[in-house]
Amino acid sequence: MKIYTKGGDQGETSLWGQAGEKRIRKDRTRVEAYGTIDEANAVLGLCRTVARDPELADVLQNVQHRLFGLGSDLATLNQARRIHVTDEDVTELEAIIDRLEGQLPPLRNFILPGGGELASRLHQARTVVRRAERRVVSLYQDEPGPPVHLRYLNRLSDLLFVMARASNQREGVVEVQARFRRS
Repeated sequence: MKIYTKGGDQGETSLWGQAGEKRIRKDRTRVEAYGTIDEANAVLGLCRTVARDPELADVLQNVQHRLFGLGSDLATLNQARRIHVTDEDVTELEAIIDRLEGQLPPLRNFILPGGGELASRLHQARTVVRRAERRVVSLYQDEPGPPVHLRYLNRLSDLLFVMARASNQREGVVEVQARFRRS
């Protein structure tokens, strides 16, 4: 099987629906949503390449599997499609957040994104996930979809923030508090 089909050479891509394959323009909201999920997944792959902490690397890999499923949910029009992200997945993210936060000093100020390499990449991933969430919100305004997708993406960005803090702490990197100009 070849990787290229030439089917997208005119700016269209395939979706799957109840009546079989359907072609839509690549600039449609649905394609933008699952494309941004794909981008988030790729950034998480970069995070995994620098994750020296096995616990954090394992969490990232599990999240990548969920995002792959979420992207596939968005790439089909079949209303009876299997939902690859569930409330249990959201609960799992919350449990990881709670566990990691329990190991961190309480956050009393805004902090600048950055720190060690993994933390910096996690902050970048967080912003891509936030964008993906906005794209799915736009899609679901016109074409309602499973609310669990939005809950998962919202919680995932929280998790990535906490993982960045945990990574910095584990590497001995001090967080930099944001300073605001006084008016």
